[in-house]
Amino acid sequence: MIPAGTKPGATPGFRPEERVLKIEDADDPRLLPYRNVREKDLVGRSQRFIAEGKVVLNVLLSSARFEAESILILENRLNGLERQLSLCPEDLPVYCVSRDIMDEIAGFHVHRGILAIGRRKAVPSAAELLSSLPDKALVAVLCGIFNHDNVGSIFRNAAAFEADCVLMDETCCDPLYRKAIRVSVGATLKVPYARQGSIDEIMAALADADVETLALSPSGTRSIYDTPPAPRLALLLGTEGEGLPKPLLEKLGTARIPMSYDFDSLNVATASGIALSRFSRFS
Repeated sequence: MIPAGTKPGATPGFRPEERVLKIEDADDPRLLPYRNVREKDLVGRSQRFIAEGKVVLNVLLSSARFEAESILILENRLNGLERQLSLCPEDLPVYCVSRDIMDEIAGFHVHRGILAIGRRKAVPSAAELLSSLPDKALVAVLCGIFNHDNVGSIFRNAAAFEADCVLMDETCCDPLYRKAIRVSVGATLKVPYARQGSIDEIMAALADADVETLALSPSGTRSIYDTPPAPRLALLLGTEGEGLPKPLLEKLGTARIPMSYDFDSLNVATASGIALSRFSRFS
């Protein structure tokens, strides 16, 4: 029987204040990884990154490909995290600070009082991800997409429509960038991905894995709704403005999203959602 007053989802008898360590000095060295987290975040530092917010923390704690190294919580948010804290490994440091200290060390105010340092356990290659695809698969391929909001939104769409993985060329921004993780609502920690090599190398890997590639472009030769889905399909998306390289478009099958002739194009993240929905198993 759950004791009276226990919140839904909480572990009976669990007291969050007994699991955390209160830190009252902003210069405490244990808070150094969180200090002044701005544009560069922790990306590139041994696969570490910043996760923020309760939803993203849930994804991080349940992930097999990532792990939390420490958690930093605003003192007035503790009572809402009983379930999460009860599931943390005993050796995972959980720190609690006041609002003043949180704002001083983090340097921004959109964290909703919950931050964590995460680390990627392994970095699979595109070939490794493709080798594990099922007979029916959907892949999103990104070429030159360096806007963090767009990358985060595309990952969110990929998770919603159950894409098997996301492949990114080396010119794309890192999906472990703090803003990309936040916009994706944790999907960059959920959907398997590889970010490496040139787009030509990725195309070669797709061909070797017997995955058909469809390039999305406003000048596509046919509508996505007139394009029969291949059993194993990769949707290729390019950056806004320049779009996909012309030599690449000339070599691949192309498709467009039907829209008004009086307007130029859709945002690439919006286009990804429409196309992934069209070719997902839910269609």
